[in-house]
Amino acid sequence: MALNVALVSPTEQVWTGEASFVLARTTGGDLGVLPGHAPLFGVLVDGLVSIKVSDGSTKDFNVKGGFLSVSNNRVSILTESVG
Repeated sequence: MALNVALVSPTEQVWTGEASFVLARTTGGDLGVLPGHAPLFGVLVDGLVSIKVSDGSTKDFNVKGGFLSVSNNRVSILTESVG
């Protein structure tokens, strides 16, 4: 089982694909998402979003705020910008 992840900003679709793990920093602290995670909605703070891609590689993105939504093995990350 994998996560379907989409990282988007207002100007571009930054990254989409299948992942085995997502790590992001929210106002409540660091949040790790694995397949089967309970639905949630989080507010992102400026910082690193790390995505462990299904092929074993890792994609790291510096985001400026935004939101993270998890539901039915789908992770949507909406950010103001990616540095």
